[in-house]
Amino acid sequence: MQHDLASQGWGSRVDQYDIIDKHTQSGLELVEKYVKFVKERTEIEQNYAKQLRNLTKKYNPKRGCKEEQECRFSNHQSFLDILNEMNDYAGQRELIAENMMMNICIELTKYLQELKMERKTHLSEAKKAQQSLESTYKQLDSSKKRFEREWREADKAAQYAEKTDQDINATKADVEKAKQQANMRTHIAEECKNDYAAQLQKYNKEQSQFYFSDMPLIFNKLQDMDERRVRKLAQGYVLFSDTERHVMPIIGKCLEGVTKAGTNVNERNDSIALIEQYKSGFERPGDLDFEDYSQGINRASSDSSLGTLGTPKGPLELLGKNRSKPFWLFSKKSKPTVTEDFGHLPPEQRRKRLQQKLDDIGKELQKEVDQSAALEKMKDVYEKNPQMGDPASLSPQINQTAQNVERLRGEFNKYESWLTEAGRRGDSIYSSHSFNNNGSTHEPYSPDGTHSEEGTPDPSQAIYAEFDDDFEEEEEELVAPIGQCTAMYNFPGASEGTITMQEGEVLSVVEEDKGDGWTRVRRANGNEGYIPTSYVSISLSK
Repeated sequence: MQHDLASQGWGSRVDQYDIIDKHTQSGLELVEKYVKFVKERTEIEQNYAKQLRNLTKKYNPKRGCKEEQECRFSNHQSFLDILNEMNDYAGQRELIAENMMMNICIELTKYLQELKMERKTHLSEAKKAQQSLESTYKQLDSSKKRFEREWREADKAAQYAEKTDQDINATKADVEKAKQQANMRTHIAEECKNDYAAQLQKYNKEQSQFYFSDMPLIFNKLQDMDERRVRKLAQGYVLFSDTERHVMPIIGKCLEGVTKAGTNVNERNDSIALIEQYKSGFERPGDLDFEDYSQGINRASSDSSLGTLGTPKGPLELLGKNRSKPFWLFSKKSKPTVTEDFGHLPPEQRRKRLQQKLDDIGKELQKEVDQSAALEKMKDVYEKNPQMGDPASLSPQINQTAQNVERLRGEFNKYESWLTEAGRRGDSIYSSHSFNNNGSTHEPYSPDGTHSEEGTPDPSQAIYAEFDDDFEEEEEELVAPIGQCTAMYNFPGASEGTITMQEGEVLSVVEEDKGDGWTRVRRANGNEGYIPTSYVSISLSK
């Protein structure tokens, strides 16, 4: 089979030089065309990726905007997750474009230049062999014509000598001269004949070399070059699909992320999150009393009493309503004046903001206390080892840190008093007297210096029960669980005192529902908190 293929090689097609020339040129042009095609494909991918990135940037919420605040809801967060996945998807399209450019366009362009140089070399060798054969043929033709001409002259000279010899009027000298001339011409004709024979032999040899050796070898080289070009081009075709196939798993993960974002949407949790975020803590307005004008009730006193008959004072002041008018659920709100103590907010929202502010100040205060302790230790080291540094150089930093601590403690006390006034839901993780330079903690005290007791729950939270978050920080033994429960739904645990819960999760029951709709549970890692009783299936130990 291999012998048959070899016999069908380009070397046996010596009369097809022009076709081989055009075929190899057409092959190189195809490579150039394919490279151009892939380049345009990469531009499409890059533009597509750019448009996707611009699209995700357009719909991504800006920092601090209203949309970013609504990301606590699962349907809003899932949309952000989809935008992030699409951004990653755009990155994979860019990777496809980059790999196609590097592995196909650049590689084939470089290989194409090598093929052009190789083809030029082979064609140049073929032209040289052709020119050499043509030159030999010209020499052969020249010697042939010379032989023909000299032979004719010799024949004429022989005929003239014979005619002279037979002429009775010719002298002996004329006859001798004609014979010598005929002999000389014949000798020259013989030399031309021998030269012609030699040139013919030389040409036949070169022609045989040209057709059976030189040109077949050159054509076989061109065939090998073209087959390598076809093979390389075929690899480029395969890379065109493999480049995209290699990123398909990651693209698949991006699409799975989009699907997961859709399945993560929980309408029940979003509703609960909305309640936790915006519940005001106001009591619902009571019934209005009947004003019997027939008994001579003073209208002025009646008007002034409406504010205390059952309509809570808080929402009327918040909404800017006349106290003589009842509170309407769907009435438009006037924009309240923002105050430092968050008094413009409803009670529940005010407590949350105050607690958040306290926690932020507490973290900042703890940071300053730790820095102060570090500076004191450094000063002590400098005093004991003067070569390490001057203790006096630390005084400005120590004084500044002390001022910061005093300022933050003042702010902490101020917000703590406002939180106490608003009726806290649980003690802060920080206390105004729990920070000192050695990192030790003390019992929390109220602003007036007396020991603070846990506040009683706000009666306005009848619908949403209060949580007791005042757990002992140095509790030596945990309360033994009284049973187990299995989560039937997801619970975000967005409010203070609650704990997050995933559907199917098994938790230990620490405290039963006391009628407020909440059960206290504990995870295996020791984290405790409250969850809605209706969200779990409880099995108590006997």
